[in-house]
Amino acid sequence: MSLKKGRIRPPKRAPGVDQTQEYDEGFEILSNAIMVIFQKQARELSYELLYRTAYKLTMRQFGEKLYHDVEKVIAEYLEKTAQETIVPAFVQTKTDTIDAGASFLKTIKRVWDDYTTAVELILQVLTYLNDRLPKYNLPGVYDMGLNLFRDKVIRSNNYPIQKHLISAMLTQIQFEREGDVIDRSAIQSAVAMLAELKDSATNNTVYAVDFESDYLEKSTSFYQIESQKLVSSYDASEFMRKVEKRLEEEYERTVHCLSMTTEVKIRTIIETELIENNVKALMEMKNSGLESMLAADKYEDLLRMYNLFSRVPAGLNEMRSFISKYILTLGSQINQHINSDLKIEKGSSQLAIRWVQEVLELQDKFDKILDQAANKDKSFQTVFNEAFERFINENPKSAEFISLFIDENLKKGLKGKSEDEVDDILDKTITLFRYLQDKDVFERYYKQHLAKRLLLNRSVSDDAERGMLSKLKRECGYQFTNKLEGMFNDMRLSSEMNGLFKEYLDKINERLPPEVSVTVLTSTFWPMNLSTSPRCTMPPTVIAACQSFERFYFARHSGRRLTWQPQMGTADVRAVFSKSKHLLNVSTYAMMVLLQFNQHDTLSWQELKTLTQIADADLKRTLQSLACTKYKILNKSSKGRDVLDDDTFSFNASFTCNLARIKIQAVASKVENDSERKNTQDKVDEERKHQIEAAIVRIMKDRKTMEHNLLIAEVTRQLSSRFMPSPLMIKKRIEALIDREYLERSTEDRRAYHYLA
Repeated sequence: MSLKKGRIRPPKRAPGVDQTQEYDEGFEILSNAIMVIFQKQARELSYELLYRTAYKLTMRQFGEKLYHDVEKVIAEYLEKTAQETIVPAFVQTKTDTIDAGASFLKTIKRVWDDYTTAVELILQVLTYLNDRLPKYNLPGVYDMGLNLFRDKVIRSNNYPIQKHLISAMLTQIQFEREGDVIDRSAIQSAVAMLAELKDSATNNTVYAVDFESDYLEKSTSFYQIESQKLVSSYDASEFMRKVEKRLEEEYERTVHCLSMTTEVKIRTIIETELIENNVKALMEMKNSGLESMLAADKYEDLLRMYNLFSRVPAGLNEMRSFISKYILTLGSQINQHINSDLKIEKGSSQLAIRWVQEVLELQDKFDKILDQAANKDKSFQTVFNEAFERFINENPKSAEFISLFIDENLKKGLKGKSEDEVDDILDKTITLFRYLQDKDVFERYYKQHLAKRLLLNRSVSDDAERGMLSKLKRECGYQFTNKLEGMFNDMRLSSEMNGLFKEYLDKINERLPPEVSVTVLTSTFWPMNLSTSPRCTMPPTVIAACQSFERFYFARHSGRRLTWQPQMGTADVRAVFSKSKHLLNVSTYAMMVLLQFNQHDTLSWQELKTLTQIADADLKRTLQSLACTKYKILNKSSKGRDVLDDDTFSFNASFTCNLARIKIQAVASKVENDSERKNTQDKVDEERKHQIEAAIVRIMKDRKTMEHNLLIAEVTRQLSSRFMPSPLMIKKRIEALIDREYLERSTEDRRAYHYLA
């Protein structure tokens, strides 16, 4: 109900009426009207009369007195209401049951709704007074009414209403947490009431002071017990689902029943009690923890753990640390079992390839985990990469293994694959290459393998070879691939030169018994020692062909030297068997061995060694390729793949095959043994000395003067893309440069060096 609008003039004081009597008469009218309003009979009142009366008393300077007297009337009403309506509601029924508690809350809601409606009507009656209260430094009429409800009802000194109200609200929430269905509107209305009331001491809401603190304390106790129950009763997967459910329930309860100011606080309690306090226990749960999830690729559970752990400060750090250790454990296992098998199988290259495949499978596994279970988190990617880099570099053979894997794929592993598949394989290999700290060691092995592929025409795809070269160039720069590109350039120039050689032969009308194709190698580009020719006895016709090419070559290039390398060549040999004829594509060494059987039916190992003069290791590998592989051109007296000193060999005349042209490849190079690896490392170390010295000179030439530690740091930075030089190694090279007078120690500071131009 609202007051009628109209112009009201100040009332005239009746003659003979004093001010006290006038106030008493006016207040009695207002006091009676207030009680009528509380009794819900407001429509019987004349609001024009009431407004005039309040206006008159205020204009007569009774405003402050009227305010306090109205306050007393309302206070008396509230005390009576508390005694007659609210107290019986909790005295007659226990509020620790769902229905009784809800009934009590609804009683308070009803009282509150009736009261606030009445206070709004009282405010309309006292509008004129309310507008002038600031000059008395008094709260508005409506605020005064709320404060009275707070002090006379909610925080009554006479009755434990506050205790029962908070208890009823907490009990209802406890019932709902335990799975019962409650009337949320009862809690919602109580919260709305408490949130509207202000605490005079803190200027906060009564909701925050009286209810929220108790609610958070009770919630902490509840979730401490809940935490113990979940850890003891559920596996990790179910535990996390229960936590997620609790988070959802509490959020929904806060949205629908409580104040949103509580949301962060209750969420923090759940995150602390259920997640933060159980991070390690959850990860280490037997048969269901983080290790089991990783092993079984449980992406959904891993993502759930990631999301939950991201809510607490140390959660993701603990998870990253655990996964890092797990990767290192798996990587160490791969290293151990492959290296153990290598000793048993005497350096099989297939084991090296298997090592790379297992590492790539592990890489794929954790790439998927990063993508599907860690939201592509960069910090997780960094930790994964560091773990892979560590265990890969803990294997001293990793550079050789990766090069062998590339060699295998570029020889035959890419057959039948699309360009995208080829590119994917090479990209994965480059990923492993990035982890290598000693990239210069890889470069040495890669050169050796590439040389054999090019010279023996074993590359399955020239595009793939050049694609790999481009990837290496992008990773390490031009300096890294300079010599590799020189090898390709030699192959191109040799192809052009062979065309010119044929023209030369036609011009001089010379016919060579064997058709010859020569590859001319620049000694500085290729990894093998090209300065000397290996000792062997080549057939006279081959020697004649070599001499013919030399005459052609030296006529075009004076001042150069040619050194023949028969161990790198191949030959096509026509072989006649009892039932078939075949064209055999074999190594030059194999050709030399086979030609011996034109004059001999059977030859011993020692006789072949004497006739061919081939080095023992190369001869054994050659005989293995002819007698122990799929195409057995020779018969060997003993069984097994090993060539023994007392073995004899004979031509296998009964050999048959459906192919007219048969390619017999030399037995693949095995992984280096300890002696060979030491030799390789020695060569690498020697090369590193020159690279370190070059870096020192380059830096000092630019800086002129530099302190020792700064120089060490800068040299390390510049060389880290190829290898990680130790401070001791750099120090030795500095000393060597001082001895050779490229540098000198500073006379002012013995820890500094000067460059000598």
